[in-house]
Amino acid sequence: MRVIGPDGAQFGIKPLPEALSLARELDLDLVEVAPTATPPVCRIMDYGKFRYEESQRLREARKKASHVTVKEVKFRPKIGKGDFDTKVRHVQEFLEDGHKVKVTLQFRGREMAHPELGSRILDGVLEQVGSIAKVETQARLEGRNMTLVLIPDKKPATKKTSKSVGPASTTDTASETVTETVTESAPQPTE
Repeated sequence: MRVIGPDGAQFGIKPLPEALSLARELDLDLVEVAPTATPPVCRIMDYGKFRYEESQRLREARKKASHVTVKEVKFRPKIGKGDFDTKVRHVQEFLEDGHKVKVTLQFRGREMAHPELGSRILDGVLEQVGSIAKVETQARLEGRNMTLVLIPDKKPATKKTSKSVGPASTTDTASETVTETVTESAPQPTE
């Protein structure tokens, strides 16, 4: 078998007993890393340390993975203006946090005869949410519910930063003015 040292150096092709004795001399383990290669490849390493580092890498990868959750906000066709605004604000917060949002409109009784009222409510939600969301699934009537799925739109976030460049310069001048005022007024109380 081909033996690789702990630092990656090649020890060459050795028989198994000789490779084991090399590993024992270094007080490390002999681990077969490529059993299908010709000849099989073994590496001299601290296997316990290797497994620990591997688990740490997997844990870091799980931390960095994004978890997309679906949040649901329910509306009714006869919803009041204040309740509507509050629920739309919740939809915007969920989208800004990076969640998918399922907007559900529930019909009861005779409300089923007027699905156009429901589509008006959903159009109002889309209008108020504006450019921070994209429609993933168009509004469709399923039984007594009309559903619409929204996903956060990444592109408008960059547009907001480009728009904020103009006002940032005005706030910079305003902050300079405030800074000048503060520096002028600060020495007076200390004297």
